[in-house]
Amino acid sequence: MRDYEVMVIIQPDLDEASLTGLIEKISGWITESGGVIVKKDVWGKRRLAYSIRKQREGVYVLFTVQMAPTFATELERNLLYTESVLRFLVTTAGE
Repeated sequence: MRDYEVMVIIQPDLDEASLTGLIEKISGWITESGGVIVKKDVWGKRRLAYSIRKQREGVYVLFTVQMAPTFATELERNLLYTESVLRFLVTTAGE
C-alpha cells in the first residue's frame, strides 16, 4: 500500500445530492479495491485558471488515500470516463 493524493475537479452545476453521490462513488472505488481513505477534504467551488469544457468554476475535492499501486491506473481510467469530472490528478504523497 502506498500513500496517494487524488485531486478531483467536478462540474460546478451539480446539485448537492449529485455531488455527494459522485464523491461517494469515487470513495467506493477506492475502498472496494482494498484501499483506505485517510482524509476526504471538499474545498468547495473555486474559480479555474482557464475554462475547461466551457466551465469557469469547479468543485475541488482532495482525497488522501492508501491503495495498491496497481489500482492507481484503474482509478485514473474510472475518473477519465466519468462525465461530471472535469480534471483529476493522482500523485504519490511525498514524505
